[in-house]
Amino acid sequence: MKKLIQALALAGVMVAASGTAFAQMDGGMMGHGGKHGDPAKMEQMHAKHLADIKAKLKITTSQEAAWNTFAASMKPPAGMGKRPDRAEMEKLTTPERLDKMRAMHKERMATMDAAMDKRTEATKAFYAVLTPEQQKVFDAEHRKMDRRGDHGPRGKGPQGNMDGKPAAPAK
Repeated sequence: MKKLIQALALAGVMVAASGTAFAQMDGGMMGHGGKHGDPAKMEQMHAKHLADIKAKLKITTSQEAAWNTFAASMKPPAGMGKRPDRAEMEKLTTPERLDKMRAMHKERMATMDAAMDKRTEATKAFYAVLTPEQQKVFDAEHRKMDRRGDHGPRGKGPQGNMDGKPAAPAK
């Protein structure tokens, strides 16, 4: 049970690491627009973060395949930044527009859920090939991200909690 909890926690670290990329690819899923910066720059930062983790873990050649699967699973799904056609939306009545937006939201959430499932499985498989010492390093990276508040668009971010209240200071 402890291994499962650890594996799920680790999946969270990687989701958090890529959460910013999701927001960037989408132009700000929660309505923040370009507030977060350049998507290409965010992708570079994400790649650097993964490279830093790989170096800290000292991945061996026998672990390379699991690492590659894991790293590939961290990429945002294609089409996350897809926006409705403005001209098409303007032709719709308000109820039609709301229905269209709701359908697009459901599709986006299904895509995100599928990506989360893929990440979780890849993280579990990767974590299973790590040595106990590497697992400690990986766990420590996750805890660091928790303390900084680096969560994806649906979690606590630097702006505070989902309810809009400021995040509690790190302990």
